[in-house]
Amino acid sequence: MVNDEESTRPQRPRAPNLRDPEGTARAILEAATREFAEHGLGGARIDAIATRAGINKRMLYHYYGDKNALYLAVLEAAYARIRAAEAELKLDAMTPEASLLRLAHFTFDYYLANPEFLSLLATENLHKARHISGSERLRSMHALFLGDLGRVLARGAETGVFRGGLDALDIYVTIAALGAFYLSNRHTLTAIFGRDLGEPHRVVAWRNHIGEVVLAFARTDDARPLPVSSTTAPSPTLRQRRNPASPPKG
Repeated sequence: MVNDEESTRPQRPRAPNLRDPEGTARAILEAATREFAEHGLGGARIDAIATRAGINKRMLYHYYGDKNALYLAVLEAAYARIRAAEAELKLDAMTPEASLLRLAHFTFDYYLANPEFLSLLATENLHKARHISGSERLRSMHALFLGDLGRVLARGAETGVFRGGLDALDIYVTIAALGAFYLSNRHTLTAIFGRDLGEPHRVVAWRNHIGEVVLAFARTDDARPLPVSSTTAPSPTLRQRRNPASPPKG
């Protein structure tokens, strides 16, 4: 029988297979993502990342060079994951209103299930985007995403559901801001206003609110509203994911 001390003792990561370079690179990225999300760029330690990944520092440097290069790789991978997940939404296959609503709900669900993503963004903003500003990979993937969203908005305008001239970036920033601010600052907001913003029913209500706000802004005055309220919780797949990092506190 395992005692409590043994069951709670941190487990050393299994050493990666040295004959599997892709697996080793992936293990390093996963370990670095956790370390940078928890401690920021300045507080993260290469020794800790190597230990988490089950390798030595020499191998880490061989794969990613220096600490800044590894940090950029982590940021690029983090953005690539959310952009890839968005591509799976198949927004072109739905009506414009349903597409926009799905994107709004998905974005909030993703932030909720992946708090390390918000932590990484907060760190890079402290550095004024110095590390990602030269990344052509990031510019390319975001141009594709804005193109997808732009097509949704254009279809809505053509059918008279959405106003003309909507900017895809404005719409996305609205969705992202409403979701990220709530989750990143819910602890301080809870303490200040005396309402637990982490309660499941409040989280679901805010998720619905984001959809309502975005659709209300995008619609024409005579567009028939699409019901967006829901009593269901965010996607179980997203809610059940466990991440060690907590979102930054405002």
